[in-house]
Amino acid sequence: MKNGAYSILLLAAGALPAAAAAPATVRIATFNCSLNRPALGQLQSDLATPDDRQARAVAEIIQRVRPDILLLQEFDYDPRSASLDEFTLQYLGKQQHEGIAPISYLYQYGSPSNTGTPSGFDLDHDGKIGGGDDALGFGEFPGQYGMVLLSKFPIDSHEVRTFRGFLWRDMPNALLPEDPATHTPWYGPDVLAVLPLSSKSHWDLPVKIGGTTLHLLASHPTPPAFDGAEDRNGKRNHDEIRFWSDYLDGAKYIRDDKGRKGGLDGKAFVIMGDLNSDPIDGASLHDAIEALIGNPRIDASFVPQSAGAAEASASQGGANATQRGEARFDTADFNDRGPGNLRVDYLLPSKSLRVCGGGVFWPARSDPAATLVWGDDPPPSSDHRLVWIDVSVDGDRCPPGSGPTASDPSRPGR
Repeated sequence: MKNGAYSILLLAAGALPAAAAAPATVRIATFNCSLNRPALGQLQSDLATPDDRQARAVAEIIQRVRPDILLLQEFDYDPRSASLDEFTLQYLGKQQHEGIAPISYLYQYGSPSNTGTPSGFDLDHDGKIGGGDDALGFGEFPGQYGMVLLSKFPIDSHEVRTFRGFLWRDMPNALLPEDPATHTPWYGPDVLAVLPLSSKSHWDLPVKIGGTTLHLLASHPTPPAFDGAEDRNGKRNHDEIRFWSDYLDGAKYIRDDKGRKGGLDGKAFVIMGDLNSDPIDGASLHDAIEALIGNPRIDASFVPQSAGAAEASASQGGANATQRGEARFDTADFNDRGPGNLRVDYLLPSKSLRVCGGGVFWPARSDPAATLVWGDDPPPSSDHRLVWIDVSVDGDRCPPGSGPTASDPSRPGR
């Protein structure tokens, strides 16, 4: 694929395998796995042997949950897919715990990220140009904090849409920041001519499951923090999330990286990723995530949860003690002196799908698998938790015995 994107060779050749019958349910997951490193090439080096403790914990979580489709965020991108190849071979492809089998994915997708790409401008107004804060998306080198999708079902690479180059200024009524002292635009016309909306990228990845095309709408908006009173990151986060609401509504202003205009062409979809916005707590501008959750095309009736999230909130205290949202829905364990634990990682399915179960991998502290997530400085795996849902893609009844509850993460996978 162009522009450094990669996918499995079968897809690059343009051939999709003949459609097989869809399974009773498909397990879909998103995981900000924190497999990012401070220097270019370091992740590949760390993953070249099977001994990286963090990567082993991440891989064991994936092997326990066993998703059929998995979006990884904060996985450093490289154009040759070398880091991902090492991770799938040395970690996912090797047993990480007795009784839990390795897992493999035939299909994968990755493409360049705006993170770490120099803008050539002083975006943070600190009087100098360079560094992560002046990149098109925060990052110290191109591809840091990237995304990758792994799938057991074929990805229709010819129909993939990416929106990495879509300019923030081209969104109608964009929340472009102002200098609070002068009430003038924070970014001048020359900056807005190059500054994209997406801090990483926005993807529409069509996956073929039986006779259904499932559109995976993936993104990782910037955190609404690490700025000043102008709230440039908070406003960008808002508009990165709002993009998906407009995409579902068929907004005509949208143009993808190949020049194709308009919104979603399909009825079955899942919005997925670390959206960095809790609908109730935290410092984000909540109306964008509230509007997305409330979009009439989305079934938001099921919210993945865990016992560990509720336990962590009660035991850690701090900001958690004053939050208004239900702790059992939290998906990230943040600093308790700052934002506290929040729900920021999402799987939002279309109403054409039927949710048959799901959860958040955050076992209670007494669970044998708790060592994979409990702990600080740094956490054993990530400060985010893997979130999953099981769906019937054709909208049929769920299999007997299934139900929208979190399954036991300590048992071997399905």
